[in-house]
Amino acid sequence: MRPDRLFLLDMVEAADAIVEHIAGRDRAALVADRTARAAVLHELTVIGEAAARVSSETRRRYRDVPWAEIVAFRNVVIHEYFGLSWPIIWVTATEDVPDLRSRVRAILESDFPETSTTDE
Repeated sequence: MRPDRLFLLDMVEAADAIVEHIAGRDRAALVADRTARAAVLHELTVIGEAAARVSSETRRRYRDVPWAEIVAFRNVVIHEYFGLSWPIIWVTATEDVPDLRSRVRAILESDFPETSTTDE
């Protein structure tokens, strides 16, 4: 079984990729760029998949991370694709994802101090 450390790293890397995909864009520019939209949605899906696979023990220890909501958001992205709300996705990408990244990095630093993640 894949260790939590790797799922948490997946989440951080996907969050970093989202930041790259939206850099220099506002919401309208993101919505206008089909490739960027697809990339952001893919990375949100990765975050949700990884969050779903983090052990229940880790999820219980870190209740401040909204694990269930992250997984539910992934399900919306996958199953409700044609009904997505780009204003909500924009807020998720620009506000929620950076906050989540910080929380996940803190878990990595606390539980897996040997883990090297990308610089701040």
